[in-house]
Amino acid sequence: MTAASPVLCLASASPRRRALLASIGVPVTVKPCDIDETPLSGELADAYVLRLAIAKAEAAASLADLPTLGSDTAVVVDGRILGKPQDAMEGARMLRLLSDRSHQVLTAVAVTGPEGILSCCVATQVAMRKIDENEIADYWRTGEPADKAGGYAIQGLASIFVKEIQGSHSAVVGLPLFETAQLLRRQGVPIWERA
Repeated sequence: MTAASPVLCLASASPRRRALLASIGVPVTVKPCDIDETPLSGELADAYVLRLAIAKAEAAASLADLPTLGSDTAVVVDGRILGKPQDAMEGARMLRLLSDRSHQVLTAVAVTGPEGILSCCVATQVAMRKIDENEIADYWRTGEPADKAGGYAIQGLASIFVKEIQGSHSAVVGLPLFETAQLLRRQGVPIWERA
């Protein structure tokens, strides 16, 4: 059995986004783009993730002859955007901040194609249980949180910290599948393509 030809360019190196697209039958080619992810002064979190998703999609579109998808996810608590932790100390600070409270996860998606740029932003509420210092240290040592917004992966080991989720689980993982499928269809990208 041979792999299906790509029908979409994914402007991300994220294996999670690639797997999510594969789960809905969208074969991709991967063209990660290096863009400045520094928030603008006074920029709101939803505007921030949307700006980055669009910038990634536009940058990769110039390298591909396919519709292109860019996405960005941010964890937001008390209006503060938590990116990917730079080291163990920052990762521990993030988990302490998220411990025993709710936070918001924003994921934006932008798709280029015949209809121009189509985009959306999905907000999901996540409530975590109290996480003790030993768990924080042990979790960091697994290596899992190092490249994740907010310093945790809901689909992985950190799932034991999550008490409740209101919204899209797949958006917290990296791509809101319901909304993404709608954008892809509007751009003429086939869903459920199988090899």
